[in-house]
Amino acid sequence: MPLKLSNVFSQKSTNLRTLYPLSPCSVISKIQSPHNPKCIMLKNRLLNAVSAIQHNDERLMEELHEVRLNQDFQKESFEKAIHFKSPDDETLEVLRPEGQENDLALETIVLRVGRPVLTISHDEAVLQFADAESQVWKERLLIAKQQLISAAKAVGKIELQNDPFYEWVGTGWLIDESIVVTNRHVAEVFGKNKGTGFVFRQGAGGKQVEAFIDFLQEADCPDELTFKIISILHIEDEIGPDMAFLRVELSDKKAISAPISLFTQLPAINLSVAVIGYPARDSRISDQKLMLDIFGDVYDKKRLAPGQIIGSSANELLHDCSTLGGNSGSVVIDLTTGMAVGLHFAGKFLEKNFAVPSAVIKDRLELFRKNGYKNTAPVKTSTALPEKDFSASLSLQKSDAVLAGPGTATFTVPLQVSISLGAGVIGDLSVQLHQVNNYAAAAVQKSEQDEIIVEGVPEDYENRKGYDRDFLGNEHGLPLPEIIDEHLRDDILKYNAGGDDEMVLTYQHFSVIMSTSRRQCFFSAVNIDGKTSVPMARGPWRLDPRIPKDAQIIKECYGSAPKFSRGHMTRREDPIWGSSREAIEGNADSMHVTNTVPQMQVMNAGIWLKLENYALQNARKDDMRISVFTGPVFKKGDPVKYGVIIPLAFWKVIAFIHDKTGELCATGYRISQEEFLVDTEFVFGAHETRQVAISSIEEETGLSFGTLSQLDPFDKGQETQNGFLRNLDQIKFI
Repeated sequence: MPLKLSNVFSQKSTNLRTLYPLSPCSVISKIQSPHNPKCIMLKNRLLNAVSAIQHNDERLMEELHEVRLNQDFQKESFEKAIHFKSPDDETLEVLRPEGQENDLALETIVLRVGRPVLTISHDEAVLQFADAESQVWKERLLIAKQQLISAAKAVGKIELQNDPFYEWVGTGWLIDESIVVTNRHVAEVFGKNKGTGFVFRQGAGGKQVEAFIDFLQEADCPDELTFKIISILHIEDEIGPDMAFLRVELSDKKAISAPISLFTQLPAINLSVAVIGYPARDSRISDQKLMLDIFGDVYDKKRLAPGQIIGSSANELLHDCSTLGGNSGSVVIDLTTGMAVGLHFAGKFLEKNFAVPSAVIKDRLELFRKNGYKNTAPVKTSTALPEKDFSASLSLQKSDAVLAGPGTATFTVPLQVSISLGAGVIGDLSVQLHQVNNYAAAAVQKSEQDEIIVEGVPEDYENRKGYDRDFLGNEHGLPLPEIIDEHLRDDILKYNAGGDDEMVLTYQHFSVIMSTSRRQCFFSAVNIDGKTSVPMARGPWRLDPRIPKDAQIIKECYGSAPKFSRGHMTRREDPIWGSSREAIEGNADSMHVTNTVPQMQVMNAGIWLKLENYALQNARKDDMRISVFTGPVFKKGDPVKYGVIIPLAFWKVIAFIHDKTGELCATGYRISQEEFLVDTEFVFGAHETRQVAISSIEEETGLSFGTLSQLDPFDKGQETQNGFLRNLDQIKFI
């Protein structure tokens, strides 16, 4: 197939970031931005990306030095250097002692030249560069022309039918005449293991999802070369490499490309490679214009990005080619031999990209052939290089102290301090709490790195009744969800309560059941009375003294980005209702770490947090009561960050008596943080709230909600027709 590669950058485009390995750089001392540590870190990474490229590639180092001396580039950089935008949209001033303001902007151009992104098109008979800015890469890619033409023909875009959420899900490429390899996390969107084999999932209107691979889908090319994926041969287990094998249906009417040969040796560090795949617009990048500058507003089309291998082990490769979500499943091609050295599966933004070595793919493929494509033991993966934490060092989180028990308030800064409040009546508590808050604030100023943690005693919880199953009326008894999966039941954390083993942690107006292995809750269940709900300032985080400290996640994974926030399962405002004491206790109890799960900060916003309020608006007006169940989705392959297993998705089930019908109704919702985790390149909007069938939540979590699934207005076929919730009016309660 004829092929043209075009550099999509014009000389007027400027970017602040792309995907490269990074380390601290002394050049940052030239840049002054004292009020924005995020941007200092960003600049640091940018400058060191250039440094890393030059260090690893002598020819590029010479070319990039010439770029800095180029008058056209200097003019462009000067025009762009006055202001830059930070991730939080704050304006940065770029300053140099000599008075020149174009140093950083010039380095962004240098970076752009060092790692170009190119489009692929078949409308030219020869390999060409349009507006090429890197002569070094032009020369290398022209030498590799035939290898790239052959490889590009075998790379396709995986598209879906009957799936309302995704029109396409990633990249795949031929490794045999009719066998395509892609990532596990791509194949799992449309396929699953039924126990006896792999099948396609149910889609819109109850129809089976169908998958295809189009080996064209190129920029400015309306043609297609599509083959149906007729079977899912294998989806690797979660603890194995991130890959899956698919079989395509061959046709006498159209020829399929020759497969890409698999390199069986460990590739050398600094080997010149190129990723071929289909980058998609990435919603994780806060500066969308930045992404436009890098990728030229050409998304969902076949692209080529050259770079180098920067790390390798028997089970994992690291490379620095520029990728986005949609590149999942892309091939990593050795420019010298034209052979595949890896299967791209993830990118850690501004640091490195990950790939499964082709030798692992080849061994796995041969093993499956011998076994008739039956399941075999998964290949265990290991990390090639340790993760580097680029989190900011300081993050002040304001907290207000509240009652830890009768007559005392306790918080840790890290010293534990107790203040006597006297025996005043409940009406005096607001004044007393205000005094405690002021003391706590002063303590925080002295030790900003330490969050306030309150520790109570078991006796403080004796009056906590927890979630009330009859809250919506005796005729509508709603028990706690039942954990029916045997493995999950064995993992329930039990504690001693009056000589008996208990598994439900009861708080004011809500209850929690904990996982022993995860140190996180399976779910939190709350009753909400909208008529007596009151606003109240948040208190400090609290440990539950009824269970061991080491059974609770205190600080390991929490902090400034890229660490996580403590994401409430029962929303903090939900149990704050009833009498003054009940409201105060509900507020304090909501801050227990047992009621939190690691979440990216962006999750704590939008429709997800408005669901309870919207349900209350539709609840019986003379009652305004709802019951809400919320929890994470625990999967065997969830990533480990900072020593904690991080769930990728969350669910919510809401039940109430509907104001119009007078009948009990229940609905389910799901949200994912998968695309925000730095090691995941999957960016098709999963972080947005969507309404789903309660039966789907049951299937995914191993829980049972009893009769609630029968009251759900959605069935699995209907849920897929509605997609993500753009506004609350889309919710279907009846």
